[in-house]
Amino acid sequence: MKRSARPVLTAVATSAVLALTGCSALGGGDDADLQIYTARHYDLEEAFAEFTDETGISVEFLSGDDAELLERLKAEGDSTPADIFMTVDAGMLWNAAEQGVLQPVDSTVLDEAVPQDLRDPDGQWYGLAMRARTVVYDPESVDPADLDASDTYAALGDPQWAGRVCMRDETASYTQSLVASLIDLHGREKALDIVQGWVDNDVQIMSNDVELLEAIDAGGCDVGISNHYYLARMLEEDPDFDVELYWASQEGDGTHVNISGAGLVEGTDAPEEAQQLLEWLATDGQSAFVDANHELPVNPEVEPEPLAASFGEFDRMPVDARAYGALNSEAVELLDEAGYR
Repeated sequence: MKRSARPVLTAVATSAVLALTGCSALGGGDDADLQIYTARHYDLEEAFAEFTDETGISVEFLSGDDAELLERLKAEGDSTPADIFMTVDAGMLWNAAEQGVLQPVDSTVLDEAVPQDLRDPDGQWYGLAMRARTVVYDPESVDPADLDASDTYAALGDPQWAGRVCMRDETASYTQSLVASLIDLHGREKALDIVQGWVDNDVQIMSNDVELLEAIDAGGCDVGISNHYYLARMLEEDPDFDVELYWASQEGDGTHVNISGAGLVEGTDAPEEAQQLLEWLATDGQSAFVDANHELPVNPEVEPEPLAASFGEFDRMPVDARAYGALNSEAVELLDEAGYR
């Protein structure tokens, strides 16, 4: 079933990126039916192994940073072994489609399973898991009633939060997509004012969400912005972990959400098998794909796993992949202009 026109990953090709990525195979090694380039590294083995058990279609995946993998796809061109490109950012999916590395899928199954704003209108990519980027806080020092329910993100620049806020670094795609969404919602001038407010409040910059959450638990800061599933992981390990979640802007534009998603690589030799995998991930495989990492299913017919569900329901911002992608460079420039570092 697999392929003569394009070579599979060889030891030489793989070793060239081992410093940045890792390669894993399930049920086939270099002869696997599907090759996936993925920036997602959350318990993929279990979900893909389940898919292979159910369908007999074997999977190999190469892991790395999404921007690096996109550049690799472009460099490899028609000779790429990849069948599917999987990312952890809607803007990167939009960029991949814009740069011509993805091909459209015509699938009623995917169109019915994935909400309209979580998929490409031309079928070039589909969201498969949601991650909400919202406010987390120390319940010993913060009364949630003091958080602004209308514009929670902007209000972290209010004087009452001076010296009390932790956030992710400016290089994180999570930070950049959040700021891009603020530019899209409010315009550049107001978005700059929001970020400048964070900076003026002496925001503490953390290298990752785990470090941020641990800082709040230890009393190093009182409030921060994190992907919801990082807190769920901490609570799974330690139910007494003393940080709580607040759904941002529930009386305003809603909580910022990003997606992990995927599309078929242009020229794949296995379009039917690749489409079958995407359809499985969005339907029967939704829980296998999202639950271990406590993410939220995109399919409204699938229930979140218990820890994610324990945070309660919330209203989310619509996901605008075009804005996240097209405004990314402007978001980076804005962060730099505001002195966010």
